[in-house]
Amino acid sequence: MTEVDPNKVSPMMQHYLQTKEKYPDCILFYRLGDFYEMFFEDAKTVSRVLQLTLTGKSCGLPERAPMCGVPFHAAETYINKLVSTGLKVAVCEQLEDPKLAKGIVKRDVIRVVTPGTNTNVSAMEEDANSYIMCIFYEADLFGVSIADVTTGDFLATELSENAKLMDEIAKYSPKEILVNEAFPLSGISMEDMRNTLHVMVSALPSRHFDPGECSEKLLSHFKVMSLEGLGLGGMEAGALSAGALLGYLLETQKNDLGNITRITPYQTAQSMIIDSSTRRNLELTESMREKSKKGTLLWILDKAKTAMGSRMLRHFIEQPLTQKEAIEERLDAVGELSEKLMDRDEIREYLSGIYDIERLMCRVCFGTAGPRDLIALKNSLSQLSPIRMTSSGFQSALLQRKREEIDEMTDLIGLIDRCIEEEPPVSARDGGVVKDGYNEEVDRLRRIKTEGKQWLVKLEADTRERTGIKNLKIKFNKVFGYYFEVSNSFLKMVPEDFIRKQTLTTGERFTTDELKKMEDEILNSEERLFSLEYQLFCEVRKTAAEQMERLTRTASAVAVLDALASLSYAAEHSGYVRPRINEEGVINIKDGRHPVVEKMIRDGSFISNDVYLDQDQKRISIITGPNMAGKSTYMRQTALIVLMSAIGSFVPAKEADICITDRIFTRVGASDDLASGQSTFMVEMTEVANILRNATANSLLILDEIGRGTSTYDGLAIAWAVVEHISNPKLCGAKTLFATHYHELTELQGKIPCVNNYCFAVKEHGDDVVFLRKIVEGGADRSYGIQVAKLAGVPESVIERAKVIVEELSDNDIAVRVREMAVSGKASQRQKRADEVELYQMSLFDTMKDDDIITELKNLDLPHMTPIDALNALARLQSLASNRYGKDK
Repeated sequence: MTEVDPNKVSPMMQHYLQTKEKYPDCILFYRLGDFYEMFFEDAKTVSRVLQLTLTGKSCGLPERAPMCGVPFHAAETYINKLVSTGLKVAVCEQLEDPKLAKGIVKRDVIRVVTPGTNTNVSAMEEDANSYIMCIFYEADLFGVSIADVTTGDFLATELSENAKLMDEIAKYSPKEILVNEAFPLSGISMEDMRNTLHVMVSALPSRHFDPGECSEKLLSHFKVMSLEGLGLGGMEAGALSAGALLGYLLETQKNDLGNITRITPYQTAQSMIIDSSTRRNLELTESMREKSKKGTLLWILDKAKTAMGSRMLRHFIEQPLTQKEAIEERLDAVGELSEKLMDRDEIREYLSGIYDIERLMCRVCFGTAGPRDLIALKNSLSQLSPIRMTSSGFQSALLQRKREEIDEMTDLIGLIDRCIEEEPPVSARDGGVVKDGYNEEVDRLRRIKTEGKQWLVKLEADTRERTGIKNLKIKFNKVFGYYFEVSNSFLKMVPEDFIRKQTLTTGERFTTDELKKMEDEILNSEERLFSLEYQLFCEVRKTAAEQMERLTRTASAVAVLDALASLSYAAEHSGYVRPRINEEGVINIKDGRHPVVEKMIRDGSFISNDVYLDQDQKRISIITGPNMAGKSTYMRQTALIVLMSAIGSFVPAKEADICITDRIFTRVGASDDLASGQSTFMVEMTEVANILRNATANSLLILDEIGRGTSTYDGLAIAWAVVEHISNPKLCGAKTLFATHYHELTELQGKIPCVNNYCFAVKEHGDDVVFLRKIVEGGADRSYGIQVAKLAGVPESVIERAKVIVEELSDNDIAVRVREMAVSGKASQRQKRADEVELYQMSLFDTMKDDDIITELKNLDLPHMTPIDALNALARLQSLASNRYGKDK
């Protein structure tokens, strides 16, 4: 910021500069009356980002200070826009009524808004969490903590590898990442994280990670005696990360974070690991093309009635289970809900009346909830009793447990119902909040406000009768308030208790003790009424905040119940079946379907297919076939069915037997990573390397066209070697679906016991081809690329030329094979073929081993020749042979 001498500016600007000095990395929203003002460099930045007019303010300097401002009632909208661009905003509020202030109004920062701490509901997706992550790195160990300040979630773990850290980041998709100053020593670039993840990444000063302070913050906030009591014993790095994150949240939110009531330590092995590439390729929660929910697995399964249920279902999908008992427990619950449709649908009806309790309670705890929020909370809690009653007949363990965790909260419902009006105003300071009969003083002040005129009329009549002054009237103006007005002709009749207030030419104005008392009550009753109503409202809000643990537990149980009911509803309306779960490493799917694609095909013509993989003779499937035949869809649907079974969902199939899977890897598609300077092939190989290093015998691999990003020979060699590596149980042994256009890979069946060939059937009609979308045993010998190009609308001239070239290239392939056989010199080991031309050529070369034509053929450097060079060489040799031996030989 521009250097400004504090001694040369006004007192208000001095306070602004002092406050700004405490928050140098923030845009300071400084409250002045009905506006939040920004000055100096902040004003220039905000003016540019928000397209606001830049003005100036005289503050004692030779030149006016740059200034821009926004109305206080619209501040949240502007704050959201600034934060979305990666800026931090410190909100400096007036802490006292300017009317009552002596000197400069007292102001201070009440909160700091960052991408990961923004609690404004309009700035976030209601069905997604808004996470902030803190990472502590030291000695090849990462301590990681994650929090959502809007829902109260708080988790911590430790990781030992860079790849695992990136997997966790992909899992939670945080809005903001905090790191310690030593983090760059891990080899991960903060700048690369900002560019690739599109997230705010900032380093916290070392004081945030002081072991003593971190421990003290955690113990004090969660009210325990030791870190072991939090489950963080032996997790030093995790505790430092959690302590630093808690301290950061306390500093930015400026409150006690009462909605964060527990911390959950976890191990990554507790859930299936899904890296960022797999999440993207399978389109779990975001589509690749539109970057939206539509077209994703979440879009198909999310039939939840509450925002909490949608977030819980997203959590299910992003963190599938790896324990058979937990999966079966969810499947039991979904199965029972599907069997008892009337009970399920009745529960869903009650759930539709429940607001987002988690985020409502965030506002309650932070003191920002208004009267309508409390009414929304009351109406939501009122649905809990009928939900518990309807679910009382469920037998599955998970449903019973969640029913018991639901607290009906009748005491809080009763308090809000007694105190708060059913249709209150937006602001608690505007009056009309508290119900009649709740507080005697409120009732009395309301009577004063509404009955004041009647009191004045009665006092006027009584006083006129008492004094005999026939034209005595009670009047009012803003200067003198209420008064008796007496004309000059009746001044002699004025009693002694009248106190003169003003003399006029036509008479005089008086008051009395009774009138002054009534005046005070009438004029001050509204202000006192609004103040008292606000005080009573705050008491009710505080009482609600004190029930945070009960409400958090209840909200979590409701969210799980809603998510399970959503899975049941989706299964019923999409024809899903319950999968069997095994621990024998078998994936057996009959008539499996892609859950998303089948919904996108309106005529219901999706072709189902079987899948069988095990850990013995059926471990790797080599899948060949033309483009557009359905290979990618088939492989993705297999991965999605496996994942759906792991979250406890029914699956799109006639029947399914699915094994426990620790990881799903996908290598599908290709694209340049220009931001980091990586080519298509480099991106592909990086992902393959990650898969080969981390896959286990319990993993599922989906590999699509490995090696296509480089030359044919190199690509084929890499693909071949990858299959060999995966097939070795000592190196990997993962169950694999491997789609390829390298038809040579089909030769691996028989050479490697666990490799099997499959292809997608097609039907030819002349030059046209029909894709049957059905997988069959065996390998394909053609890719039908030209036919696909024709279907895509490639010009006919190009199609015809391509047919000619492919024939020439095929002939060249024959020449290559002949050359290889000639070099070997072992005719007895050659494979005889039915093609008469090839047989003739082979017998010809057998009798001419010393011929110069053969010598030249031997010396051709075919791997480094272009197809055209090869054709020219072949034509020249053909011409020599014709001249020497005749064209008929």
